[in-house]
Amino acid sequence: MATTYKALFIEEVDGKFTRAIVDRNTDQLPVGEVLIKVAYSALNQKDAMSAHGNKGVTRTFPHQPGIDAAGTVVESSVADFKSGDEVIVTGYDLGMNTAGGLGEYIRVPAKWIVNAPMHDIKTMHAVRYRRAHRAIVHQQTGTQRLHKEQGAVLVTGATGGVGSIAIALLAHAGYTWWQVPASGTSDYLKNLGAKEVIDRKTLSEENKRPMLKELYAAAIDVAGGNTLANAIKSVKYSGSVASCGLVENPSFPGTVFPHILRNVNLLGVDSVEIHLQIKKRPGTK
Repeated sequence: MATTYKALFIEEVDGKFTRAIVDRNTDQLPVGEVLIKVAYSALNQKDAMSAHGNKGVTRTFPHQPGIDAAGTVVESSVADFKSGDEVIVTGYDLGMNTAGGLGEYIRVPAKWIVNAPMHDIKTMHAVRYRRAHRAIVHQQTGTQRLHKEQGAVLVTGATGGVGSIAIALLAHAGYTWWQVPASGTSDYLKNLGAKEVIDRKTLSEENKRPMLKELYAAAIDVAGGNTLANAIKSVKYSGSVASCGLVENPSFPGTVFPHILRNVNLLGVDSVEIHLQIKKRPGTK
C-alpha cells in the first residue's frame, strides 16, 4: 500500500537547481527488496554537492539526496529482513542516483543493508558508529596491531559524529586518548572518555618539518589537510593513521619520511563500496 511522505527534493529548472521539502509517494521510489522508514540521516558533503546539482554525484534530477540512513523495515520480500527490523544503509548508490535518506522512506536492494548494532546505541548514531568502528578495526588488523600499552591515540574532529563515537568506543576498550576538538568542548570530550584535550590548531597549522616528535601510538583522522600530515609525522614507530574524512582539506602536504623511517602506515577507511560482509561484525542481529 502506497504511503505519502516528506522528502528533501532537488529539481533542475532551466539549468538552475532548487531545493524544497515536498510530498512524495512510496510508489515513486525505485525498485528494491526492502522498504525502510527512515529515522535518521546525517548531512554529508556529497549531500550538499547533490543538492547543488553536482553531476559528478547525481546524474539525473529531480532527486532525493541522503547517502546514509538508519531506520526500520516496513516491507521486505527477502528472508534476511522482516518488518520491524532496525537497519542501516550506507554507501553504494544511496542518495547519489537512488532516492536517499533525506526523506521519510527509502527502498533499496537487500544487499545494501546491515542490521543495526544490538548495543545500547541509539539509531541516530548507528551510521557514524559504523565508520568509527571500521577505523578502529583497521587499526587492529594486520602485522602492526595497536596495543593499549603503546600509549595515547590521537582522534581528530573529535566533536563530530565519527570522532566522538570513536572516543567512546576506544575509551570503553581501555585506551587513552588525546583529542583535537573545537574550542570550548573539553568537558564534553572528557565525559566521553578523553584523557587529555588539545587545541586543534596544534595540528591544523602547516609545519614543514618532515617529521615531528613521536607522541601517539596511532591516530584516527577525519580532517585531511595539514592535520592529517601532522598526525602522520607525530605517530610513533610502526604506528598507523586511519584516514576517514576530509573536513579540513582533501589533500595533505606530507612526505614519505614517516613511512620509510618510522614504518608508519596510512590506512584508508571507505564506507561506500566496502563489501557488505566487512560492514557486518559480531554483535549485530
